[in-house]
Amino acid sequence: MTEQTVLVVEDEPKIAAIMGDYLKNDGYDFHWIDNGNDVVEWVRENSPDIILLDLMLPGKDGLAICRELRTFSEVPIIMITARVEEIDRLLGLEMGADDYVCKPFSPREVIARIKSVLRRIVRIAETPPNSGYQGIAIDESGFRATINDVALELTPVEFRLLNTLISQPGRVFARSQLMDKVYTDGRVVSDRTMDSHVKNLRQKIAHRLPDTDIIHSVYGVGYRLE
Repeated sequence: MTEQTVLVVEDEPKIAAIMGDYLKNDGYDFHWIDNGNDVVEWVRENSPDIILLDLMLPGKDGLAICRELRTFSEVPIIMITARVEEIDRLLGLEMGADDYVCKPFSPREVIARIKSVLRRIVRIAETPPNSGYQGIAIDESGFRATINDVALELTPVEFRLLNTLISQPGRVFARSQLMDKVYTDGRVVSDRTMDSHVKNLRQKIAHRLPDTDIIHSVYGVGYRLE
């Protein structure tokens, strides 16, 4: 099997060296860049399998790099930040980040995140559209959801919410990101309102799938479909 390449964009040499050792021990090919100005061109020429991208960098910062990469590449990106208040932005639609890690972090945790994101990307690529997840199937054109071929009675907001979560199982969606997806008229609602929609959706799914809780809360951030 061909080694998967992990690009680590980090300006702290000690952190980069430790991550490099762990990645190599796990069988990954490792490349390190310490300046934000050098990232985009390297990605264009080398097409890594995943990127660990620090938020604070000399040259271009992580946010600017992520935006630019998303204009031509869908490479998975895990953002690294020491600023917890930035998490919501990192997971926002305009960023396109797939996950985040807060400093200080455990290298083993980062390796686990890398494996999880890469597995998710492969699963999405190999799964035919509307093939179902836990017996759930989505018919976007008919605005209809079913569980084991039984109709799930959802409001328009609940349908869009389920459709968003099921599109990328395992991905963490910030509340603000879910709001942008489910309220197509651009209205602004509170986090509590979004939480209520999630609660109602959970109850309807649980009615058809007893003892199964597939929508998980990520404390302080949002939700993901396990």
